[in-house]
Amino acid sequence: MVKGVQIHSKAAPQAQAELFSDGALEFLAALHRTFESTRQSLLVAREEAQRRYDSGVPLDFAPETAHIRAEPSWHCAPPAPGLEDRRVEITGPTDRKMVINALNSGAKTFMADFEDSSSPTFANMINGQVNLRDAVRRKIDFESNGKQYKLAAQPAVLIVRPRGWHLDEPRVTVDNAPISGSIFDFALFFYHNAKELVKAGRGPYFYLPKMEHYLEARLWNDIFLFSQSYIGMPHNVIRATVLIETLPAAFQMEEILFELRNHSSGLNCGRWDYIFSFIKKRRADRSAVLPDRKDVTMTVGFMDAYVKLLIQTCHRRKVAAMGGMSAQIPIKDDAKANEVAMAKVRADKLREVTAGHDGTWIAHPLINQIARQIFDENMLGPNQYHVLRQDVKVAAADLLNTKVPGKITEEGVRENVSTSLAYTAAWIGGNGCIPLNYLMEDAATAEITRVQLWQWVHYGSRLDNGLPITLDYIDSLVKELAPGIKKIVAGVKQENVDAAAEYLKAQVRKQWPSEFLTSDLMPYLAIADGVDPKYQKAAL
Repeated sequence: MVKGVQIHSKAAPQAQAELFSDGALEFLAALHRTFESTRQSLLVAREEAQRRYDSGVPLDFAPETAHIRAEPSWHCAPPAPGLEDRRVEITGPTDRKMVINALNSGAKTFMADFEDSSSPTFANMINGQVNLRDAVRRKIDFESNGKQYKLAAQPAVLIVRPRGWHLDEPRVTVDNAPISGSIFDFALFFYHNAKELVKAGRGPYFYLPKMEHYLEARLWNDIFLFSQSYIGMPHNVIRATVLIETLPAAFQMEEILFELRNHSSGLNCGRWDYIFSFIKKRRADRSAVLPDRKDVTMTVGFMDAYVKLLIQTCHRRKVAAMGGMSAQIPIKDDAKANEVAMAKVRADKLREVTAGHDGTWIAHPLINQIARQIFDENMLGPNQYHVLRQDVKVAAADLLNTKVPGKITEEGVRENVSTSLAYTAAWIGGNGCIPLNYLMEDAATAEITRVQLWQWVHYGSRLDNGLPITLDYIDSLVKELAPGIKKIVAGVKQENVDAAAEYLKAQVRKQWPSEFLTSDLMPYLAIADGVDPKYQKAAL
């Protein structure tokens, strides 16, 4: 064992034995000791920024970086091999069957997700690393219930999404401090696969989530430079696409690209988390109360402005402007309902490609053909970098526009309560991606439901029938809906439903909603993995 490094869980012992070599742990420790203090200072800066927003200081484009935005001559790195054409990207967690099916889906790339579609049990995290290692080496084939799962001859290009900067990895400590979940996920994948990927001419490539400031992008860039030097790889081989899924990041897209310019492969519209962030960052602003979740579409003012600015920014800097997720999944037992759902997918993808996006996200392999057809018909080249969108003029007021047509309905409140309970219970039980009402729900949609319920209670909102949304009303819905959660989510334990119910009732009573439910609920996973409470920073 490497000095100062401790593993606090015995989960998935085979995966631990394969991954935690002295060399890998030394790399983890080197990254932690070099960059952890910077990460912590950036998390403190987030809290300071939130206090400014709460005091009424509006978000705006940063004056200190105006010169970066104004300078037309700088561009990002050219597309790396396999990333020239990204018209359809499939996303999902890193279990072995999902990895094979996604890589074989016909999509151009597969974003293997350690973040919002994964519940970060230690077994999920490190077995996922083993699965990706085996996929990189084409040794992932297996048999289950008599069915063979084999990797196709030309699989999708692999892109990995580590956890966000806010999450710790409490099962691994360096010098008695939990390591960053971001660094843990990145480091293990990079250490074990970077040279193999370069040899194959495909990577290493990453998606970077939840950033709120260009200095957080600078931290990633510094980690990339350090890591490439550490293993003796030339600089600027790594590529990273940043998800613009927080409101502050929308005001710093140029700066984020600039910080990562030699490693950048573009930006992505992380639409669900963006709505969550819009509510959370403007928690002290009564004017920012939004209607039912279904009414906050990509065509409402603040969402449309963010999309247009992202496309313009990326193409100005010669990188991909990726569209967002269509959460619809096929409805096998109702042809009419399935056609309605697939029509929504077609409309969404047509909106994206005609706006100038270079590709889009899907959550299910059977959606690939629909998305691919729309992009093939409307994007004749590998991308649309030439679509500069010089017609677009987005001001700060456009990104903050709270005029959203719609109402708060009883159905909308009930759906939020049900989704919050179902997802939270599943997540505590180790499942981070669940189908609900023919939508694939992950942590982002659960976060929207949580903060919307808080917002409606906090500001005394009323339903369209005049009924006030009170604590008693939310409590009554929790009491009514909780008993049915086990029927709509397979394998959920009653104790986890009970924990989800108590968590939601506590959240709507807080002065401000918690930053992330994943941070709040991490102790459940850590305790299940046998971690001493002293290594768990988050507290319920």
